[in-house]
Amino acid sequence: MSGHSKWSTIKRKKGAADAKRGQAFTRLAREITVAARTGLPDPELNPRLRLAMTRARSESMPKDNIDRAIERGSADTGGENYEEVYYEGYGPGGVAVMILTMTDNRNRTVGEVRAALTRSGGTLGENGSVGWMFDQVGLITVAANADADELALLAIDAGAVDVQVEDDLVEVWTEPQSLHKVQEALAAAGYEAETAELTMRPTTMMAPEPDVAVRALKLLEKLDDLEDVQQVYSNLDVPDEAFVEARP
Repeated sequence: MSGHSKWSTIKRKKGAADAKRGQAFTRLAREITVAARTGLPDPELNPRLRLAMTRARSESMPKDNIDRAIERGSADTGGENYEEVYYEGYGPGGVAVMILTMTDNRNRTVGEVRAALTRSGGTLGENGSVGWMFDQVGLITVAANADADELALLAIDAGAVDVQVEDDLVEVWTEPQSLHKVQEALAAAGYEAETAELTMRPTTMMAPEPDVAVRALKLLEKLDDLEDVQQVYSNLDVPDEAFVEARP
């Protein structure tokens, strides 16, 4: 398996900034609520809920917020009923984009996603138009001050399929069903995960010319800032010069 870009780094940094203004907490609460509603409210019996709660704690989300989100999902409160919807499309240069949303109004959400794509020179595609370019995988990140070689051996023994050092993090990739098992093995050995989540990993990357890459990167950020968007995945491989130019 292969595929990584600086867009992952950008999302991590954006996540830290989002938490300060509450956007990350809103997204995490929606994921917890939907996870609790579509499965059991017990994280020990609901892997999706367990992962959502782990992510929330890693973002320092208060326990009261987590508990309220679970309660909303496990009780008929008559409030907002969010559903998970994927949208697929193409950005500048034909870059593949997958957008995961949580919405209580599909018409509003698809209109906002389509507008963001169109204004940036992209197009909204049909279901399946780019999904085949991505694999669902588990991703665990650990601070790079860990012994990467030792961590890699331990992770692979526990069922990981790939380990990479990227910037300030060690990335451990797993099959979806092995994510929790690998995370527990790392924790037992003293390697505390910064994040553990299911994600979409591109099977091949696209590296357009720098000017096109800048426009594609700005589109990804624009989509990521939409209220109903939970995650944005892309096969964009950002050249260093484009990465620098796209920064504010």
